[in-house]
Amino acid sequence: MTQARQRARQAWTAVWDRFVASDPGLIRLMAGLRTVASIVLTLAVLAAFQIPVNLLVAGAMAAMVATFAISEPLPRDQAITLAWGLPTGFAAMSLGALLNRYVILGDLFFVALIFAAVYVRRFGERGTALGLVGFQIYFVSLFVRASLSGLPELYGTLFAAFCCAAVARFALVPATPEHTLQRLRRAFRARLAQVVDAQLALVGEASPDKVDKAVDELRRQNARLHECALMIQGRLEDGTRDAATAALLQRRIADAEIAAERLGVLLLKARHSESADTLTLHLPDPPALDAPAAGSVEDEMTRRLRRDLSGLHLLITRLAPADRGTGLAVVRNRLLDYRDEENLPRASLAVQDTFRGIGETARAVLGLRLALDGPQDDSDDSPEATRSREEFDAEDVSIAREEEPEDEQGGLQRPTTRAAFQVGVGSALAIVGGELLSSQRWYWAVLTCWVVFLNTSSTGEILVKGYRRLLGTVIGVIAGVVLAGLVGHHTWTAFTLVLLCVFGAFFTAPLSYVLMSFFLTAMLGLLYTLLSTYNIAVLELRIEETALGAACGIIAAVLVLPVRTHQHTDQQLREVLSKLGEVSSAAVEQLSGGPAADLLDLARELDTALDDLRRSTRPLTHPITPLRVRRRTARYLVALLETCAYHARSLAATAELVPSSTRIAADPRLERAGHRIRRNLDVLIEHLDDEDASSEVESGASVASMLEGPEAIVSRPGSVTFRVLRHLQRLDEGVVGLSRPLGVKPAETRPTRAA
Repeated sequence: MTQARQRARQAWTAVWDRFVASDPGLIRLMAGLRTVASIVLTLAVLAAFQIPVNLLVAGAMAAMVATFAISEPLPRDQAITLAWGLPTGFAAMSLGALLNRYVILGDLFFVALIFAAVYVRRFGERGTALGLVGFQIYFVSLFVRASLSGLPELYGTLFAAFCCAAVARFALVPATPEHTLQRLRRAFRARLAQVVDAQLALVGEASPDKVDKAVDELRRQNARLHECALMIQGRLEDGTRDAATAALLQRRIADAEIAAERLGVLLLKARHSESADTLTLHLPDPPALDAPAAGSVEDEMTRRLRRDLSGLHLLITRLAPADRGTGLAVVRNRLLDYRDEENLPRASLAVQDTFRGIGETARAVLGLRLALDGPQDDSDDSPEATRSREEFDAEDVSIAREEEPEDEQGGLQRPTTRAAFQVGVGSALAIVGGELLSSQRWYWAVLTCWVVFLNTSSTGEILVKGYRRLLGTVIGVIAGVVLAGLVGHHTWTAFTLVLLCVFGAFFTAPLSYVLMSFFLTAMLGLLYTLLSTYNIAVLELRIEETALGAACGIIAAVLVLPVRTHQHTDQQLREVLSKLGEVSSAAVEQLSGGPAADLLDLARELDTALDDLRRSTRPLTHPITPLRVRRRTARYLVALLETCAYHARSLAATAELVPSSTRIAADPRLERAGHRIRRNLDVLIEHLDDEDASSEVESGASVASMLEGPEAIVSRPGSVTFRVLRHLQRLDEGVVGLSRPLGVKPAETRPTRAA
């Protein structure tokens, strides 16, 4: 029985780890539970007073708004915004009840309210939240057909909803940055362990089909790890006690991510007879693992590699103080010893690089453990483990952070101002068209026009979001018909299904806008059932109003202060190239013996810019786009930039070791390669600003041949040049490769011998 319980506990732990890794920090789960808790509490309070169903619906919708509208990280700020949201809701409900009888005046005010709700986003998260509350509560007044005589009851309903939302937020499902960051840390460990699992699947696998699947899985796990790292970095300053602690955690997280990604590349390289590019590029079917001729030696090396990767997985998953022990210390010391050249196995250079990568990853995991769990017992440390701790201590002393002022455009070029005018015009068109379709439920077109502008930056993004909204609505209408037929007049069954739909909408919102729209539309059918206004014609009208609202939003985006998709992507591309130049230049300067810089902060900015570019190119890479050539070009550019970003991050991570390491010395000769890379990036940026620019990218000579004595460089595995030579070469080739899709001519160069 004990063994059965242990197996069940291990199975549950494995399932839970996978769930935690799929929802970093349990942010989506907490958002769904918090919203459902506030609605349930509101319904319980209102039901105790035996109020009518229409007020129950109003209270549930108000509680939902009061929960999801507030996104500030600190509880104090959340409480202040929630307190301001109540009078804002009162004012919106009052104006809705007052203007309901006056069609033209009410429509004009609704357009003005929408403009104001979007414009106030310029004042930060509190302005965004209050704008959402004002708009949504006004929408609730239209939905329940509020009247002046019913205002006292509606005031009481709003008050109860906001109070219950506060209880759910601060007591039942608290949202504090410290707890969120703690959950994100656990998620990072789980995802790091999954990356090692994916790497382990590559070792010794001979079937080409299984190798392809393993490589795809490794790509996916690396992307998820990177996503989790970005989420952690975005919450560090609010979730830690001071800036120094935030900087320390940022450095350790980045070190672990880069080391794991590099280990995957080295494993792929070991499977190739030559070398492997990064995980973002398509790789041919790899041959068997490099090894000496004897088959028994190859088998022994494969078993050793499997054993050490399993030990690395153990080192990642057992980071809690309760898991300390001699056995774990032995595994840690054995893996860390691979950082010393004398402890590497006798094998090909590619296989030795793989074991060296295991040692570097073990070092990064040790640093992560020290940062997250505090000081550890060092009585069982090997000399290499002691040396790693000393390096971490030296790095901690040098941590410093600098804040850069934000450069934001003003006037009509300000994103919030432009979006306010666009959504105002689109809403006016939606009101006119919606009134022609239905004088009772025209507001659905306005709501769709409103939501397609949320979190969008270009015409293409608005088009794709409108299409997804319509698709989710159509599917949701079908589900609403089925659910409404099953529920009938069972009020509390309908409310239970409404809660499930609310949870589904908020849990899937970051993943799929189609799913969110589906759940919200299915919920709408249930609400109409509760209000005794359900029929098939109403849901058909919902589809028509949604299509109209999406069309009005697209028209406004095209005609009013438009931001063309290619203009937006070009701007994001300039930003990525600029950040790539900053990271590579600063890293090479530090590798060449220059002053220490906060390279990981620069790498974080590069990752953020690349993520923005990836998001802005989604309209170009969407399956419905008719521009096939541009879709292939966009995908190629993003893949190549991801490759360059990986090598730039690796350069930054290695450069961070130089000031504190006693074994890695800077090499002034590397400055030449960094100068060429930066110059080529400047040429690409200049071409994006002016297509008639005559500058050409410089190519031809390999990075190694640009340095003096390349043979000596390669023959010293412990030198910093040996560590970064491949990354510099791949980064240089990637930057030159960007010139082809961007239409920049390469300079004519004479062929040179590649070292």
